[in-house]
Amino acid sequence: MYIVRRLVPALVLTAAAAFATVSAAEAKPKGFKFGVSAADVTPHSAIFWARATKTGRTYVQIKRNGKLGGCRSNRQPKSRMVRAKRKNDLTVQRRIGGLKPDTGYNYRFCAKKGGYSATGHFVTAPGKKSNRSIRFALAGDQDARPLPGERDPYWNDFQVWDRIRQQENDFNVLMGDTIYSDTEVPGYTLEDVALTVKQKWSAYKTNLKMRPWWKARGTAAYYAHWDDHEFVNDFSREENKFPYSNDGVFQGVNRINGEKLYKRGVQAFRDYNPVSFSKKTGLYRHERWGRNLEVFFLDERSFRSSSADYNGDCDNPAGSGDPDLAPTAPQSTRNVFAALAPALANPVPPGCLEAINDPDRTMLGSRQLRTFKDDIRKSDATFKVIFNEVPIQQFYALPYDRWEGYAAERKDLLRFLENKVENAVFLTTDVHANMVNDARFNTLGGSGVKDSGIFDITTGPVATETYSGEISGTVGNPAAGSLVTSLFLQPQPPAGVGMQCAATDQYSYAEVEVTGRELTVDLLDDRDQPVMDTGDSSTPAPPCSQVVIPAE
Repeated sequence: MYIVRRLVPALVLTAAAAFATVSAAEAKPKGFKFGVSAADVTPHSAIFWARATKTGRTYVQIKRNGKLGGCRSNRQPKSRMVRAKRKNDLTVQRRIGGLKPDTGYNYRFCAKKGGYSATGHFVTAPGKKSNRSIRFALAGDQDARPLPGERDPYWNDFQVWDRIRQQENDFNVLMGDTIYSDTEVPGYTLEDVALTVKQKWSAYKTNLKMRPWWKARGTAAYYAHWDDHEFVNDFSREENKFPYSNDGVFQGVNRINGEKLYKRGVQAFRDYNPVSFSKKTGLYRHERWGRNLEVFFLDERSFRSSSADYNGDCDNPAGSGDPDLAPTAPQSTRNVFAALAPALANPVPPGCLEAINDPDRTMLGSRQLRTFKDDIRKSDATFKVIFNEVPIQQFYALPYDRWEGYAAERKDLLRFLENKVENAVFLTTDVHANMVNDARFNTLGGSGVKDSGIFDITTGPVATETYSGEISGTVGNPAAGSLVTSLFLQPQPPAGVGMQCAATDQYSYAEVEVTGRELTVDLLDDRDQPVMDTGDSSTPAPPCSQVVIPAE
């Protein structure tokens, strides 16, 4: 029997019971909307967030478990005050320190004339000496947009967040594509892409109307991170042309300065997601959760070079505007799949491989890469979890936006982790699929399989097109996603890349537990069942096994 739920630590049960008592007695919020969050939680601090319904002064009310009491704005220190302003779309946030490690807190925002938000709860991170197990969830890629002219969300009702909330984790992570500025919902055009701050605010509010999301944000410590769709698809701030396709149909190109679009995306994201940010290192940050876990968040948008295919160097055929579907795959592998995509029979444009392998191109930027290497090398936590916007494992198909498209830096980083860091693991979203594999130096062709010994585990999506569906749409064949999964992602080399799990057609999340002995990952669907190892969710298939990584 595949056991998903685990024993919850007594501290978390006690804290959850205290929160349940508060919630049961809580009146409907007045003067606030979309719940609350306690984010970027440390042993001694958190950033508290809410959204008011009008301008004016608010303050954070916080207490170690139990009832909060009445809202009394004249008795609060200035350090807990924050004003709701239209320039931030009435969102309010305040970092508060002086908290105790491994301690449960209830909190809410209060406003003048008796206004108050929903009540939230979280537990601070334990200190470095704590040996207790830590549990958290990872999710990403969500869009609540309806069909044009409709009201109900097209993909689903964010049921994944209900499942996550029921896990009663220490913290939860939303790792990118927190909104879709350029939706995959059918029927939208180039004019519908959210390019302004106000348009992006609207997208966040559309998603926050989904009760499962805002409820989950307020019931545990929360970490948010961007990927590309907070800006636009496959975003780099070095680029100024951003093509948009919808439902397999090319809609045109948005021409906008990448720096301008970056600043707009940053503002909207930070307004709706309380997060630590620096112009020098972007969203990069790291935090310790007891003796056995340190988490690292890589910013893979703020400093990356333009894509290798940006100037048409990878067009196949040349000048077509269609980038080669698998430029780094051996020609023998390309020939096998040419029946699905005839352009694969053509040789790869030589300038394409030169760009992909260019050592001057970067994903992280030199400062962030150097800082991250220093931080993770110094960490004495048993496990080092690297939250990763885009996959670092190797699977060849359209690699341009992933680590594979920045091959020199990918190899350098994996080599560093292999030689300098024990028990590192990548946890990733973005690809809209559950994929488990070694982040190999090489898989097909050349010298054969060369493992790094470092896992990359991907999960998702919450609510958007699955990877299998995207493959089918790109190729124009409804069976293509399932075929690529079964004939290439699952088979062992040299026939395929040999993923331990390739569940490419299910809404899903990752549930993780870390102890001093091992790190385990359960990949679960929106019914809390193990995801099926298939590219066609309508067909029964074996479940993906629990991933167990023993401590070295």
